[in-house]
Amino acid sequence: MKIRTILVATASIALLVTPAAAAHVTLHPDKVPADSFQRFSFQVPVEKDIPTTKLKVQIPTGVIFVSVEPKPGWTYKTTTTKVSPPISMEGEQITERTATIEWSGGSIKPGEFDEFVISAHVPDEAGKTLVFPALQTYADGSVVRWIGALTADEPAPHVALEAAESENASETTTTAAASSSTTDDSDSNTALWIAIIALIVGGVALVLGGLRWRRA
Repeated sequence: MKIRTILVATASIALLVTPAAAAHVTLHPDKVPADSFQRFSFQVPVEKDIPTTKLKVQIPTGVIFVSVEPKPGWTYKTTTTKVSPPISMEGEQITERTATIEWSGGSIKPGEFDEFVISAHVPDEAGKTLVFPALQTYADGSVVRWIGALTADEPAPHVALEAAESENASETTTTAAASSSTTDDSDSNTALWIAIIALIVGGVALVLGGLRWRRA
């Protein structure tokens, strides 16, 4: 009886906790290779009984070449900041970067969610977590500040940078695949020749058997 009571209580708590967790503003994907260009999507759910009308996101240091995907029904504006010291990349000197992006003019209804997409290059800092603080504004002017730590009630959207696959590992994989293919081809050719020789030997044996039968 006690076990049943505990299970029921646990299920009730799970039902209460899950919607809150699902209502976070999150960034997808949440893991990407370091030093790479990526497409990111900010997913914004509505957790109140009124629409969301604005989203403002702060871009962390080290994230450059930011571009925004147009979104029907919404407009956006960006601010920039100086990069010091400048970053040399793709044959050019990066002296400014996007600091914030703010989407407005549209509406996300209660019970719905929407996505806001950007493209950007993340720094070569494997093991680091990049944080994108976000402000979600509702139609009544209230603001939910998604700026907390990863374990907070209102955590900031974030992405973890992972070590990129090395070129040597890629070359090793390609070489192994080529070697395997060569071995398979060699085995196939050997099997084919064995089959041909067997047919020839069988044919000779059949002819000799026929001659012996005639003589007999």
